[in-house]
Amino acid sequence: MPFRFHRTDTGDCFSSDEAFNQLYPVSIATLAQRHWTPLAVARQAVQFLATGSKVSILDIGSGAGKFCLAGAHFAPDTLFYGVEQRKRLIHHAENVKTALGISNASFIHANFTQLDFSNYDHFYFYNSFYENLAGMEKIDDSIDHSNELFDYYNSCLKNLLDQKPPGTRLVTFHSTEDEIPQGYQLAYSRMDNLLRFWIKL
Repeated sequence: MPFRFHRTDTGDCFSSDEAFNQLYPVSIATLAQRHWTPLAVARQAVQFLATGSKVSILDIGSGAGKFCLAGAHFAPDTLFYGVEQRKRLIHHAENVKTALGISNASFIHANFTQLDFSNYDHFYFYNSFYENLAGMEKIDDSIDHSNELFDYYNSCLKNLLDQKPPGTRLVTFHSTEDEIPQGYQLAYSRMDNLLRFWIKL
């Protein structure tokens, strides 16, 4: 069955990034341009990842929840999960979820390395590891940052993705590809190769 976008009375919030970002406090909205997924990217990612009813998609480093909330709106039969280390960002994501009446998005306060990836079908990754590199803009200083963590997280994600079965889909945005196992084939790319769509063979 072809993918169709779902529209509800909350659709005005999804008409533009500016409209959506106004759902958050100013302190969170000001981080959007650098750290939160643009709606145009979310639309394309969801078209690729939402392969059937009740498919589960994990956003690795979900921040304030924008990708999961947009995905849940566009694909109401798909289950979206966001894992995020910062509890305050989970709080903001849950507040917007409640305000929009979204029921198919959930947020997990944890490090992604603590999750069982067998619980999820497909994955979205807007490079949340970049914060660890020297000179990169950070959301805040509430978690540890280091070049060593950047390498460690890439290695962990690569190993976790490598354990997934053939047919697993992954969308990366601003990725270094250090986290992509050899078994994943690039299906296509958009936005001057910043947005990439992968399938495990």
